[in-house]
Amino acid sequence: MPSPYRAIFAAPGSREFSAAGFFGRMPLSMMGIGVVTMVSQLTGRYGLAGALSATLAMAAAVMGPQVSRLVDRHGQRRVLRPVTLFAAASVAGLLVCAQQGLPDWTLFVFAAGAGCVPSVGSMVRARWAEIYRDSGRPLHTAYAWESIVDEVCFIFGPIVSIGLSTVWFPEAGPLLAGVFLVTGVFWLTAQRATEPRPHPKEHHTGGSALRSPGLRVLVVTFVATGAIFGAVDVVTVAFAEERGHKAAASLVLAVYALGSCLAGAVFGLLDPRGKPSTRWLAGVCAMAVSMIPLQLAGSLPFLAVALFVAGLAIAPTMVTTMALVERHVPRTRLTEGMTWTSTGLAVGVALGSSAAGWVVDASGAEAGYVVPAVAGALAAAVGLLGYRRLSEPVPTGGHGEHDRHLRTDGEHVA
Repeated sequence: MPSPYRAIFAAPGSREFSAAGFFGRMPLSMMGIGVVTMVSQLTGRYGLAGALSATLAMAAAVMGPQVSRLVDRHGQRRVLRPVTLFAAASVAGLLVCAQQGLPDWTLFVFAAGAGCVPSVGSMVRARWAEIYRDSGRPLHTAYAWESIVDEVCFIFGPIVSIGLSTVWFPEAGPLLAGVFLVTGVFWLTAQRATEPRPHPKEHHTGGSALRSPGLRVLVVTFVATGAIFGAVDVVTVAFAEERGHKAAASLVLAVYALGSCLAGAVFGLLDPRGKPSTRWLAGVCAMAVSMIPLQLAGSLPFLAVALFVAGLAIAPTMVTTMALVERHVPRTRLTEGMTWTSTGLAVGVALGSSAAGWVVDASGAEAGYVVPAVAGALAAAVGLLGYRRLSEPVPTGGHGEHDRHLRTDGEHVA
């Protein structure tokens, strides 16, 4: 492990909560694509599969910030365990209904419940922020490390989920995702020493983290970014099936995540200077441009190469996003602020997967890659329009003493 990464794990308990976060985040990459694979296996209906995946994402978008707000107020252990048990029970109900061929509305009811999962990545990042709250470089490295963990999940998650559902039985992928969720959350919440201190009094008077103009820009941009991810997942599965190699979709999507993982690993070794808002905008525009070659995909090898290149822009942009959230949101609502970015992604995944499913059903998989291209253009447009808000100095109200010293994007946190 390179020395900057080794250094951040000198903090007591950091290895344990990061490992628990890995298992807790696996469902993020397994559940949606697992449901798409399961339903397409059982019914052959990509429109229904995409709509169910969208329902999962929309439920996460609605409930995620509310769960995180409660976490900031009452603590991780007290809130996450009951929420996780409810989500796991809903996953079980969804699988039973799908296997038994029950009416479509029952699938949507349980999909909505299954989507009420906590944002485990935000919980882990909040622990890092608590440890390195006054240390800019270690916190940058920690955020980069968690982005690498995210991408490792997206490398192996689709492979495991699609592989199990196609080789073993259709419900296997989502079932294992539910097991990972319960294991990860209960392991994470058992670690009390690194759990961030709740802020009950501040929450009664502070309002929502979305009061921050900068956070609103990030969230809206991430809606379009999430549409890229949701559409790419659905269309790639259909693209591989049209060519008679449906199981290969997991490998192609893993290559997409691999590009992001490698870029994130390198980015975490750097000591970036200048304005984070400028780096963020460049990353968003790079993601948009990277969707153009997908329109030329005629084979799985070409598609894999194009997605690998597209993935190079993801992790650095996500790392910079977390740094911007930390700058624009009061510390007492940091978990909620981080979750709002995940919510933007979830809404986008819902819209992108649903739109892509219908386009694939109507016109075929190759036509479906128009959806992420349009989403990328929208992300770049919103980022450009909102850039000024991200570049402006941040009001100091609600932030800690350290925050009051470093609250302009042009300053480097030492």
